[in-house]
Amino acid sequence: MDLESEVAALRRSVQHIRDRQEILDVIVRESRGRDRHDEALTASCYWPEGADEHGPVPLPATEYPAKANRGHAAMFAMNQHNLANHSCEIDGDTAYCETYVIGTLLSHDGLTCTMAAGRYMDQMERRDGEWRILWRRSTVEAAMQGDASWLQTPAVKGFLKGRRDRDDLSYDRPVAVGAAGTRW
Repeated sequence: MDLESEVAALRRSVQHIRDRQEILDVIVRESRGRDRHDEALTASCYWPEGADEHGPVPLPATEYPAKANRGHAAMFAMNQHNLANHSCEIDGDTAYCETYVIGTLLSHDGLTCTMAAGRYMDQMERRDGEWRILWRRSTVEAAMQGDASWLQTPAVKGFLKGRRDRDDLSYDRPVAVGAAGTRW
């Protein structure tokens, strides 16, 4: 293989790795937006004409962030989406992804936690160099509920507690150890 061919192959490899990372960053950012109830962050992950099938009725991407936040707030005190296995097939400016997710959902009284496992199947598009979700389908494949009263014990007292808004610690820049924050 000559130098030009090697450089071309290397460029293709680097572009593929960059595309996969940018795609995964969108999926992670979307989950963070929902966990923090940051509608703008969630919306930034979807193309406006897209849709999210998160339950029985697909929602337009323009309506999904607010509706998801209302649903989570009505049903749970806190929620967290933990992403796991991720596969991604890139075909030019279109990508097909499958990402496993485990959602943890704390009841309003803080005594019960539900864990639900499922997957996101995304069709993503790159436009003007930016990847976003066009279509998302979600599954729920297993769930369990358990006692969450441990959160009210001395073992947790004083630990930092997440918030569902832009006052959450994850938005603080720079990170300041010992700074004010909501605590258990």
